[in-house]
Amino acid sequence: MNFLRGVMGGPSAGPQPSGADTIQKLCDRVASSTLLDDRRDAVRALKSLSKKYRLEVGIQAMEHLIHVLQTDRSDSEIIGYALDTLYNVISNDLEEEEQDDSEEENSAKQVDDLGSQFTEIFIKQQENVTLLLTLVEEFDFHVRWPGVKLLTSLLKQQGPQVQQIILVSPMGVSRLMDLLADSREVIRNDGVLLLQQLTKSNAAIQKIVAFENAFERLLDIITEEGNSDGGIVVEDCLLLLQNLLKNNNSNQNFFKEGSYIQRMKPWFEVGDDNCGWSAQKVTNLHLMLQLVRVLVSPTNPPGATSSCQKAMFHCGLLQQLCTILMATGVPADILTETINTVSEVIRGCQTNQDYFASVNAPSNPPRPAIVVLLMSMVNERQPFVLRCAVLYCFQCFLYKNQKGQGEIVSTLLPSTIDATGNSVSAGQLLCGGLFSTDSLSNWCAAVALAHALQENATLKEQLLRVQLATSIGNPPVSLLQQCTNILSQGSKVQTRVGLLMLLCTWLSNCSIAVTHFLHNPANVPFLTGQIAENLGEEEQLVQGLCALLLGISIYYNDNSLENYRKEKLKQLIEKRIGRENFIEKLGFISKHELYSRAAQKPQPSFSSPDHMMFDHEFTKLVKELEGVISKAIYKSSEEDKKEEEVKKTLEQHDNIVTHYKKVIREQDQELEELKQRINTLTSQNEQLQATVTQQVSQIQQHKDQYNLLKVQLGKDTQHHNSHGETFQMNGIQTEEVSKLKEELEEWKNKHELLQGQLKEKDSVIEKLNSSQLEMGTTEQSSQTSKFGGLEHNNELQKELEMLRSQIQLQSAEISKLQMENQKLQVMVLTTTADPMLGDSGATAATSSELEGRLEQEIKELKSEVKALSEEKESLKQHLDSSSSTVAILQDEKSKLQREVAESKKEQDDLLVLLADQDQKISALKIKLKDLGVPVEDEDDTESGDQGDEDEDGDEEEQD
Repeated sequence: MNFLRGVMGGPSAGPQPSGADTIQKLCDRVASSTLLDDRRDAVRALKSLSKKYRLEVGIQAMEHLIHVLQTDRSDSEIIGYALDTLYNVISNDLEEEEQDDSEEENSAKQVDDLGSQFTEIFIKQQENVTLLLTLVEEFDFHVRWPGVKLLTSLLKQQGPQVQQIILVSPMGVSRLMDLLADSREVIRNDGVLLLQQLTKSNAAIQKIVAFENAFERLLDIITEEGNSDGGIVVEDCLLLLQNLLKNNNSNQNFFKEGSYIQRMKPWFEVGDDNCGWSAQKVTNLHLMLQLVRVLVSPTNPPGATSSCQKAMFHCGLLQQLCTILMATGVPADILTETINTVSEVIRGCQTNQDYFASVNAPSNPPRPAIVVLLMSMVNERQPFVLRCAVLYCFQCFLYKNQKGQGEIVSTLLPSTIDATGNSVSAGQLLCGGLFSTDSLSNWCAAVALAHALQENATLKEQLLRVQLATSIGNPPVSLLQQCTNILSQGSKVQTRVGLLMLLCTWLSNCSIAVTHFLHNPANVPFLTGQIAENLGEEEQLVQGLCALLLGISIYYNDNSLENYRKEKLKQLIEKRIGRENFIEKLGFISKHELYSRAAQKPQPSFSSPDHMMFDHEFTKLVKELEGVISKAIYKSSEEDKKEEEVKKTLEQHDNIVTHYKKVIREQDQELEELKQRINTLTSQNEQLQATVTQQVSQIQQHKDQYNLLKVQLGKDTQHHNSHGETFQMNGIQTEEVSKLKEELEEWKNKHELLQGQLKEKDSVIEKLNSSQLEMGTTEQSSQTSKFGGLEHNNELQKELEMLRSQIQLQSAEISKLQMENQKLQVMVLTTTADPMLGDSGATAATSSELEGRLEQEIKELKSEVKALSEEKESLKQHLDSSSSTVAILQDEKSKLQREVAESKKEQDDLLVLLADQDQKISALKIKLKDLGVPVEDEDDTESGDQGDEDEDGDEEEQD
């Protein structure tokens, strides 16, 4: 009990044990106690001592605490105490209790090392980190939250080692990703902090986290927290997104392809009421702008940057950023970062640059956004960082944008200057900044104007037309001359460096500008004087730039001025400066510290205005020209002559190449036309083939119709045939024969009916013989029989009429068939005539002889034309075969007509048979009349009947 009182702070009668002794006893109790409650109380006591006695607890208790994590996982309370104790031992972020000054001085150096040392002990066994990952999966708050904090602390102390252990652990990263889906905000927020530490400088883990749907979850959290108006949770999520996207091309592409750029647009909807910007909102918006810049950074691959720029324009993100840019009440640091962000969104993207050129500021009258920004750049009262951002925005607007460069230079030309003076143009602002008293404005305006001339020889020549009015009564001076005048007046170093960079950019690769520059007799003496002097370190940079300008004047000199030919300028350098001295002064530029800083990245970032000396694009120009100028200085006159001869030869060669290019271009056009004609002929060929197939199908249909007509005619002919006569018929199937047999059976049945009627009449005659008094009845019965015969005759006539109508229908179908045959012949004639149209173009194309690299294409074209001609021949053969098929169809039609004529003849024969049948009926009537006279004996009657039957049999045999 005394021991527990000492630990828990209760009164004790004996002497108090030291902290190390107490911790030792508690560790023994954790290791040896069999009761879970005792072990839990001991671990809780170690937790309470771990802040004050961090070193002792870490040394003595760490092994026991790890053992508790391994063996007592069923009790969440003791696990939570153990994790909290380990966190207190390892973490350096805890607030220490107040100590004496002497103690602070002694322990200040040890505090930072303790965490890393204990972390090394803990992760020495990788199973400990794996165990911790397993505990983090527990849903119990008292286990999961301390586990997350402990793992975060381990990553802070020994990040790379812990990252590697988690990476090789099965499903290690996936387990930690589940923290973002936890409904308890404390665990979710600490999970974001954990993932921040986990993803630092590890591309493999960054990719795994990204493909575990991290972007979706983080953007959902940002939206739930209120976007830029959210708290520190939004800041943590944005920092994690930066870790995942920065310098990771795979994740950037996944972010773009997942349409997550579109979800960034609501972040920048700040509203009209921009007052009340809290510090957290400024921080959040600053991080959001940096995240946009990560996606469009100039250091990214050009293809990835371009696709992100286009996506930002199409989703309206660029438009939203421009709205913030032109809004009022935006804090200065947010405005500066917005300008930098817009700069990189439009850099090198023509569509975005054109949109930015159309943006107007909400002023009266409206002014272009470019003009408003340039006004801030040349205003010395604006913050230095903001002016640098505006310069960067202007540079990005002109980067690979010849259209924008032309618009800026056009505002300086005499024909486009506003005579009324109501509006200020970009060119006027640049000229005003170029010649103002503020050296920073001079430098910024010179660099901006140099970017308007970058890699554009046409604009360099047009800028020579610009005339400036210096003072009233004096003639106007050219812009080039005014720059050299200010240069010679000995202004500040920053101003002279800016002007020299502008002149070097202007004169490079432009012989006309070099001639204008050398035409002023004061320029060359000024440059040689500046280079030859021995000045201080500040002036060495100016000397190097003067040497570069003079070297450009030599290298791009076309020797149009007799006094300033290349050879004379080199002799002047040899006499007044010396070649070695000139090359040494030229090397001052690339050896300067500020030059190295400017060459690192396009954005102008300077710690102070005094360090603002070099531009990124100018450093590229220096790298390009430094070597060639050095070689040009050491070349002799003979080498120059040889070089000029080589240049002339090259020019002639270029002219020849240009001529051949023109010929090749024309021949390419002819080839394209021929290819188009080939395509049209190919399409015509396909159409003809389709027509032929259609004709073949129509012919097959006509054949089928012909066969059907043939079968129908066969049926009609056989319908009127007598019992046992055999006719030779072609093409009749077995089914039709069976039908004919059925019709014969019907005729036999009719004959039997007639015989039955005769027998009935015989019975009537017998009745008449038995009773002469019933004479009238026999007459009536004979009349009824007469009427029955007449009705039968009428039915036969109706059948004859039906046959005639069927024959008329068949003749109409035959006429339709003839019409379709005529149409087919017309289509065949047109199809045979169309392919003959393309022969003249092909023969004309083969007549022209192509040189050089076109011969191969001509051969290919000839082969294509040959193949096309072969296809035409095959098509003609196919058409010939179709015409033969049509001829065969016509023969079949003629045969059909003959068969129709035969069917008509057979119908006439049928009429003859019907007439014979009428005669038989009349004969029967006569016999009936005869039977109605005086009564004869039965023997006579039977003999008469037998005679009638014999006569009928003879007639049937004759039929």
